[in-house]
Amino acid sequence: MTDADSLMTDSFGRRITDVRIALNSACNLRCLYCHHEGEVVNGCMRDEAGEPLTKEELVEVLTVFRQMGVKTVKLTGGEPTLRTDLAEIISSVPEGMEISLTTNGTLLKEKAAALKAAGLSRVNISLDTLKRDRYEKITGRDLLPDVLDGLKAALDAGLTPVKLNVVLLPGFNDDEIDDFLEFARSHEDVILQFIELMDVHGWADGLLEGERNAAFAAELEERFRSEAEMVQTRRMHHRRKYRLHGATAEIVRPMHNLEFCANCNRLRITSDGMLKPCLLRTGNEVSLKGKHGKELVDAIAQAVSNRSPYFTEETK
Repeated sequence: MTDADSLMTDSFGRRITDVRIALNSACNLRCLYCHHEGEVVNGCMRDEAGEPLTKEELVEVLTVFRQMGVKTVKLTGGEPTLRTDLAEIISSVPEGMEISLTTNGTLLKEKAAALKAAGLSRVNISLDTLKRDRYEKITGRDLLPDVLDGLKAALDAGLTPVKLNVVLLPGFNDDEIDDFLEFARSHEDVILQFIELMDVHGWADGLLEGERNAAFAAELEERFRSEAEMVQTRRMHHRRKYRLHGATAEIVRPMHNLEFCANCNRLRITSDGMLKPCLLRTGNEVSLKGKHGKELVDAIAQAVSNRSPYFTEETK
C-alpha cells in the first residue's frame, strides 16, 4: 500500500476515490426535503457559514486530492449553475479527474454546451415529478418546463448519461414510477435514480413518516428485482442497476443500510471549505480554509481518519 493509499483509507478499510464539492449554498428552489449537502447548522458544526471557496482555492484542493489518488469529482450546491465562474472551475479541474455536476436543471438550457466544452462529463438533474403542479408544490417554483429544456440541452450537448435524481415521496410522487420509466424509455441516455428520502436532522421537517418511506423504497427495489432482465452491482455503495425493458433505474437506499455505509468511498466539502467525512454525522468536520500544501494533505488525512459508518449493526 502506498502512502497515499494509507492516508486515504479509513479504519474501516474504505478507500476514498470520490470527492463531492458544494460550490455554493445559494439555490433558486426551495425543495421541501433539502438537506443542503449537510451545510446547515443541524448538519455541520461551526459558528456560521463563511464565504464560498474561490476558484483558486478549489483548484488547489482538487490538485491535492488528485495527487492522493482521487479520480472523480462531483460538483454540487446549492445550485452550482448560479456560480458565474462554473465553466472556469470545470476547465481548471486537474487532468485525470472525471467531472460531473448535480443540478436542478433550471438554468441548464443556456449553459450545457459551454459546460461540456469546458470539460464536464455528465450531469445529474434533480426531478421528483413530471407534473407541473406537483413540481411547484415540491420546489416552490413553477419551473418544470425550464428543467425539461435543460435536460434536452444536456442530452444534445453529450453530457451523458444524464441521471435523473428522483426523491421518493410517498403521497407526492409514488404514483409516477411508471411514468418515469416510460420517460426514460423515450429518452436515450437517461438513467433513473430513485432516492430514499433522508429524513434526519430535521431535514424533511416531518414531511413523511420514516417507516412508510423506507417501506416504499424497499417495495420498489423488490419490484425492480423481479421485473428486471438484467441487474448490475455498481461500485458506489454497491447499488444495483436494473434494466427494465428499455429503461435503466437504480434505487438509492441510504437509510438504515449497512451495505450502503460499508461501501461509501466519498468525502464531501461544503461551499465554505469544511471537509465532511459523512453527510449524516455532525461534529467531525475538518476545515480546509487557509491551508496549503502539506497542511491540506494533513487535513484530508484527518477527515479520512474521522470517518465511521453512520449505520451499523448497533444503529440500524
